[in-house]
Amino acid sequence: MRILLVGSGGREHAMSRALTTSPGVELLIAPGNPGTAALGSNRSVDADDIPRLVALARAESVDLVVPGPEGPLVAGLSDALEAAGIPCAGPGRSAARLEGSKAFTRALAESAGVPSPAHQTVSSVGEIDAALARFEVPPVVKADGLAAGKGVFLPDTIEECRATARDLLGGRLGTAGSTIVLEERLSGVEISAFHACRGTEAIALPHARDHKRLLDGDRGPNTGGMGAVSPNPHAAGFDATVLNDFVLPSLRRLSDDGTPFNGFLFSGLIVTDGGPRLLEFNVRLGDPEAQAILPHLPDGVFSEICAWVAGLRGRPPRFEPDRRATCAVVLAAAGYPEAPRRGDPITIDPGIETADRWLIHAATRMDAGTLVTDGGRVGAVVGRGDTAAAARAVAYEGVTRVQWEGMVHRRDIGAAADG
Repeated sequence: MRILLVGSGGREHAMSRALTTSPGVELLIAPGNPGTAALGSNRSVDADDIPRLVALARAESVDLVVPGPEGPLVAGLSDALEAAGIPCAGPGRSAARLEGSKAFTRALAESAGVPSPAHQTVSSVGEIDAALARFEVPPVVKADGLAAGKGVFLPDTIEECRATARDLLGGRLGTAGSTIVLEERLSGVEISAFHACRGTEAIALPHARDHKRLLDGDRGPNTGGMGAVSPNPHAAGFDATVLNDFVLPSLRRLSDDGTPFNGFLFSGLIVTDGGPRLLEFNVRLGDPEAQAILPHLPDGVFSEICAWVAGLRGRPPRFEPDRRATCAVVLAAAGYPEAPRRGDPITIDPGIETADRWLIHAATRMDAGTLVTDGGRVGAVVGRGDTAAAARAVAYEGVTRVQWEGMVHRRDIGAAADG
């Protein structure tokens, strides 16, 4: 099977590793990174260049396209591939609104009876005060559209909420903030749940716990994710609830609306005293969660799941996941997330790679034969062990084997799971 994987980050390197455990897979990656280049053939086509991606898939006679990031899906990559007769393991533009519009997700969840926080959608400055008056404590402020993980704000006061809302509606994040959603602020443990979906069917993938804040102790600014552990130690016993109360009702609503979801659904939940609530849906695998969950899949299974999602096989594969724990520690550039520095040479000790530890490339590139940083989240070290504590220890020992000037990482990824 010839597969074109779309994307260039750490998630795509992890997906490349999982796809190439199938001996019959020939992998192309557009555009890829130095890590994916060791597993397949990188092609210099940007992930958001839909016409060129379709042309590449056609010219290379690929059997299946697997999108990594959300941007191309929200922009209609799957629809363009379908028009060209090329199977795609990702939802069409209409179903991808689950991630492309937070207001759309809130409306769909409400109509489907999915447990969610109270919310208000605001599309003009004149609506802010009335919307804020409905909250007893400062709400979470979210940009409606895609904002590269930078569209969620947690103001401490109502006045800060008001200022943030005004800034977003005034163009702080461009069109992503032309509508905003104010949401009830909830406390509890977060769960990252993943399902492979086709229409109204879904199969559970391993779950994870992400760590969003930049600094130890969940302090500092929100980021795209500073690390993840799998399985999530707090998710035990919630698998059936997530499937039956969140995933299947949403899939049925999308199908009833004529926009069936064929792809990977990420459910971001928070477990409150009143039970789980939906924080967000994403229409792809998470990053860095993919780095932690995909190693649980037996060899060859991920490509079979992708084929089922895309309609190339009638039934989903049956599999028993590897029960060992994984821990992925993200390594970020100096200045991340506001202004990451690029071009710093990266030194990697060859001893970093073992049977139970590996380095994932994300924002890296080759510069005259030298590996250098090329963005915010530069890479991740993934460790595996019989227990969460063992996996964490293996990962952090590996972190000591990677260096560049100003490297940033948290020291407490998975610490709550050690027991």
